[in-house]
Amino acid sequence: MEIAPNLHAFPWTSSTVNNCNTYLIRSAERTILIDPGHVSCFQHVVDGLDRIGLGPGDIDLVIGTHAHPDHVEAVSLFPDGTTRFALHENDWNMVRELFPLLGGTASLKLERFTPDFFLRDGTLRVGDILLEVYHTPGHSPGSVTIRWPDRSALFTGDLIFRGGLGRTDIPGGDSDTLKDSIRRVARLRGELLLSGHGDILTGEDAVKRNFEQVERMWFAYL
Repeated sequence: MEIAPNLHAFPWTSSTVNNCNTYLIRSAERTILIDPGHVSCFQHVVDGLDRIGLGPGDIDLVIGTHAHPDHVEAVSLFPDGTTRFALHENDWNMVRELFPLLGGTASLKLERFTPDFFLRDGTLRVGDILLEVYHTPGHSPGSVTIRWPDRSALFTGDLIFRGGLGRTDIPGGDSDTLKDSIRRVARLRGELLLSGHGDILTGEDAVKRNFEQVERMWFAYL
């Protein structure tokens, strides 16, 4: 669904199968997909792309907000040499350390998961699209939040959700770091909160209230 001009969401709504929300930024020159999700769930993204006249081969860049399989496993399905993949280096290092211990997966080979470049704090220009990258660890060592200034859109991955926040009881998670990252992103202007799971929040006041409520309700328990 189109939630703003040239900004589409492919929300995951199943309550029985874990997967993530996927987002698409489109311009006259480039197309960027954020968090393609699990391989087994990727058909719903393909169907969403088809409804707007696109396919996986039309994606110029896939951005992973972090390296958990429910967010980026499906990067292995994009055509080699056509679509680039970007991830923060800290999560790539985590993947390289954990992958051999897990024995890999049938659907994901490590070489298909290698980033073409690493995300770092600062601006990222992809053709005529300008994004801001913020390193926001806590849920994972290399989690990032992406801000698209043209739409005041915050793509937060599993940092913060509507009424909730990301888990820290997993490898690479850290509660104090997560709180610091949430406070950092709360200072950014956002009219859209586009999280990795759950509902989209619209309106600057609603986004601001959500940050305040999450800190008030959850920080004491981390």
